[in-house]
Amino acid sequence: MITRTDVEFEVDGNLKLRGWLFVPPGTGRRPAITMAHGYAGVKEHALEPFAEAFAKAGFVVLLHDHRGFGASDGTPRHDIDPWRQIADWRRAISYLETLDVVDADRIGLWGTSYAGGHAIVLGATERRLRCVVAQVPTISGYEQGLRRIAPENVSTLQEAFADDDRAQLRGEPPRRQAVVSDDPGVPASYRAKDAIDFYLQPLPDGVWDNRVTVRSTLAARMYEPGHWAARVSPTPLLMIVATRDTITLTDLELAAYERALQPKRLVTIEGGHFDPYGSMFRQASDAAIDWFELHLG
Repeated sequence: MITRTDVEFEVDGNLKLRGWLFVPPGTGRRPAITMAHGYAGVKEHALEPFAEAFAKAGFVVLLHDHRGFGASDGTPRHDIDPWRQIADWRRAISYLETLDVVDADRIGLWGTSYAGGHAIVLGATERRLRCVVAQVPTISGYEQGLRRIAPENVSTLQEAFADDDRAQLRGEPPRRQAVVSDDPGVPASYRAKDAIDFYLQPLPDGVWDNRVTVRSTLAARMYEPGHWAARVSPTPLLMIVATRDTITLTDLELAAYERALQPKRLVTIEGGHFDPYGSMFRQASDAAIDWFELHLG
């Protein structure tokens, strides 16, 4: 039987990141996978089934909440700095190396959506990783912004960024907006129905709030993980791309895959950005398991 244990590890002194450790049955050191959630999510956002599938395949799995989200420490809450999340994720790798159930020479990384972008950056810069999986990854914050923000709304958004920065100079906390909303009068990161359904899926009480800082949007618009795609090699890279992805954008993902060097593999999943978590879960999880089995043993 797979065991799931609450765990924590330190970053930046006494700040603790928390998550779940899944350990398959058996003895000795096993290959391991480190996982994290995407933009403004928590580990309860449909990631446990992936972790359980990986553990059933024989891998130790660490699934953590990014700082400021879910069970992890960090203030201000609901604030997303992609480079800080990447630095924290390195610490998760170091934590895995300390565990007596983990073979420290066989660690892989799985990231999805915004964290799929992190997977590309970490694959390019963290040579302790034996392989990486980037599922429906963010490739270009700039290009995504061009398609998701109507041109007539850009100046209003830029002024919101400036007002937020001026307020922080006055000592006010970072301003916030909704993660998802179908009300055009409510500032929000996402308005697509599939995004709203995903983020507002039933979750345990208290684990997630529909809020994110305004400056998180600014950071996302400046984030360009696709620039690192060609540098992942020689670490093996699997990209799982949805054929009708209007969130991280199918064509950007395919172009990034073309820039990546061998060893690499592309798996396409029919559907939109959130289908790998639902109707196409088996295809997405099986593809990742095959990749991990090939490169972690």
